[in-house]
Amino acid sequence: MRSGNKMLLYALALAAMILFGLGCQNKAGAGSMAPDFSLPDLSGRRVTLKDHRGKVVILDFWATWCGPCRMAIPELVELQDKYRPRGVAVIGISMDDRHMCPDAYLRAFKEKFKVNYLILRFNHKVARDYFGKSNMAIPTLFIIDRDGKIRNKIVGYSPGAVEKALVGVLE
Repeated sequence: MRSGNKMLLYALALAAMILFGLGCQNKAGAGSMAPDFSLPDLSGRRVTLKDHRGKVVILDFWATWCGPCRMAIPELVELQDKYRPRGVAVIGISMDDRHMCPDAYLRAFKEKFKVNYLILRFNHKVARDYFGKSNMAIPTLFIIDRDGKIRNKIVGYSPGAVEKALVGVLE
């Protein structure tokens, strides 16, 4: 192989590694530590992810206006009931705009849909920490193990997918 061809091959390999590295800068991927947060619940009390260390956390980014998010709620309610005794906590992070969807509306929504898990209000920092600069799709759920590591990321609603991922972490 000629010297010029070798240099071109090295340059292409280097460019590919750089592009691959830049494309993988999603802070919250499987295997990484879940970013901590401090977010208000519907009564204004601050809640952190560290408050739940030692539990397996299903962290659900969702919104009231999102059809697939609404379809996921009954499954999340069931998972909270079924796995709470095994140290599982479901936490919903509402991506709803505060002005369009005040806390009173979210409380009524929670009651209407019989949501039995914690609902927190998002801020831009938690969105950046979990989604980086990439476009965010909802629902997106993160399965976080007892040590605070993200074990799985599920985008969209697929019946049974969350429980399957959860069982894998609990075993």
